[in-house]
Amino acid sequence: MMRSVTQSAFGGPSVLELAEVERPAPGYGEVLVKVGAAGVNPVDVAVRAGHYPLLGEPPFTLGWDLAGTVEAAGPGVSAFAPGDEVLGMPAFPAEAKVYADYVLVSPNEIVHRPTGLTVEEAGALPLAGLTAWQALVGIARLQAGQSVLIHRAAGGVGHLAVQIAKARGARVIGTARAANHAFLRGLGADVLIDYTVADFVTEAGPVDVVFDLLGGEYGERSAAALRPGGLLVGALGGAMGGITPERAAELGVRLEVVSVRPSAADLGRLVELVESGRLRVHVDQVLPLAEAAKAHELMAGGHTRGKIVLVP
Repeated sequence: MMRSVTQSAFGGPSVLELAEVERPAPGYGEVLVKVGAAGVNPVDVAVRAGHYPLLGEPPFTLGWDLAGTVEAAGPGVSAFAPGDEVLGMPAFPAEAKVYADYVLVSPNEIVHRPTGLTVEEAGALPLAGLTAWQALVGIARLQAGQSVLIHRAAGGVGHLAVQIAKARGARVIGTARAANHAFLRGLGADVLIDYTVADFVTEAGPVDVVFDLLGGEYGERSAAALRPGGLLVGALGGAMGGITPERAAELGVRLEVVSVRPSAADLGRLVELVESGRLRVHVDQVLPLAEAAKAHELMAGGHTRGKIVLVP
């Protein structure tokens, strides 16, 4: 048996309950990982509340960010062996059940954990890191000499996006509260805008790329910060940037949406950045698995710096 955080209904954080369930066994081509850390993400909060119906109706178990130790490898698995330290983002957007003591994963969804990452940092990296990488590198093809505006720059995805953009040689402008400016300068941000007192359109623009992790009313304003022909990259959690591709075209810019997917290859590139000292993961708080509801309450506040992580 093992512990797992489950929910039987949509609702607030209190619907998350710790339960005893049967521990899974790896089948052909599967790896059983003992969870050492599970990152908490905004998508978790949205799915729990029923705002983002990725998993259908409850019951289900949340969680996609994983770091841990290989407990057992099923037949047909040669890349991983018991005792290996790994990290990954299994199954997304299907159910991965990472809020638990053990989880089954595909060997194509995990990589070996570098020594430069603690287990808590490794558990915070995959989903946010892959979102930032797939947006800025996979979609935007960000290059040296370009400029990028990153909204919510101090958040889980944002603080990694800042570092990935700097590693690509871009000029990085971030929006964040003044209290987070020193933190972001330490990550390499070139220009910081306190969105509570300044207009980012006039302060930042025109830029080549906007990575909009807010969406909604920010969509049109983000588009206005772009140079003609510039690219607005939205995220599904941000309602596709708050505007349509047709409206973006009317404004003379392009709109693309990042929908993060598991990728061991992309994770490998993130690990390379970690090992070269160009990427670090900021963990804001570490909570025990039994306090998953508290983690969700903190996430709902919207001002987490970096990531929140659950540990056994």
